[in-house]
Amino acid sequence: MFQITVEKSFHASHALKLPDGSLEPVHAHDWPVVVTVGADSLDKMETVMDFHELERIVEHVIDPLRDLHLNDIDPYSHGMNPSAERVAEHIGHQIAADLPKRVKLVSVALGEEVGCTAIYRP
Repeated sequence: MFQITVEKSFHASHALKLPDGSLEPVHAHDWPVVVTVGADSLDKMETVMDFHELERIVEHVIDPLRDLHLNDIDPYSHGMNPSAERVAEHIGHQIAADLPKRVKLVSVALGEEVGCTAIYRP
């Protein structure tokens, strides 16, 4: 399998629901997003896909999250905790839906702060 990776970031706040039902204090992160996609073979240009097209897809998915409070938007406004793991999963599902048929999502890594990264692999 061949793979390519792009890195982007967005700024947003969240507050996790704690086991006792309370919310932690609202806080914001500059969320680095690392998206890796792969294909079993290369296309006619001998690439997995165009890097710029993958960047466009990732930007299209993360743009609606920029400078928002994640608890206030779907799917987190309906009870899902906006943990890094769930945000990575949400981003991954949306990216996967926009990829060319022969290209598969390998992973989405989402950081909250230096040294703290959640990884979603479908």
